Amino acid sequence: NVNPQGAYQLISDALRASGRPIFLSMCEWGNSRPWKWAKEIGHSWRTTPDIWCDFDSLRVFEAGYTQFGVMQCIQFNDSLRQYAGKGHWNDPDMLEVGNGMTENEDRAHFTMWCMMASPLILGNDLRSMSEATRNIIMNKEMIAVDQDTLGIQGLHYCDHDGLQFWFKPLAGGDWAFTILNPTKQDITYALNWQDFNLTDKEVSGLSTSFDTKVYQVYNLWTHKMEGKTNIKNKTERKLTVKARDVVSYRLIIKQ
Repeated sequence: NVNPQGAYQLISDALRASGRPIFLSMCEWGNSRPWKWAKEIGHSWRTTPDIWCDFDSLRVFEAGYTQFGVMQCIQFNDSLRQYAGKGHWNDPDMLEVGNGMTENEDRAHFTMWCMMASPLILGNDLRSMSEATRNIIMNKEMIAVDQDTLGIQGLHYCDHDGLQFWFKPLAGGDWAFTILNPTKQDITYALNWQDFNLTDKEVSGLSTSFDTKVYQVYNLWTHKMEGKTNIKNKTERKLTVKARDVVSYRLIIKQ
């Protein structure tokens, strides 16, 4: 058996000796917990088994090898956010956008990789993309969330009514906020910003402070402003999150 830490250190040393800036993406499928040791060796490390083109199921082979669906990758990667940061990223595997899932599932998949500050490695055939696929993988505002200079992996804050609520602090005081619906039914939810006064104690130390700050609400998929957050408890915003889809906002701090 090859020692992955030693092997990747050797590769890393050789790349550095070349004098050229080269991104080292490590893959030993998370078997040796690279998030614990790979920060100074490479720039990203696989945290999961291989992904396959399915939203929410495992693909098990007779030899005992298992592939993860999108939701399984999210669930596993979610527990490792404290190890990610500028120049060293958790990698829950490449994107399956455009490979056969529904448009909703593709949009949710891409959004969650951006929320998790994951490397965005395309796995589809660029020569034969549909317009829907092109619109997803070329959403510059969503990519900006992924590549934000703070370099913080998103926080899975809570679950409610079948939905997952995710927050990602961004440079300059903004936040990315995503509601993920992993179920097979559309879910309507009454959003009250005051339910989400949180502090990211684990990684960034930053707080949303909806009780004292007002943000402009920008929809990252419709590319439209949707008003602003409120500092009063009463106001609710009713929204419907489609099955296996997301509603994703950039919350822009009003200076």
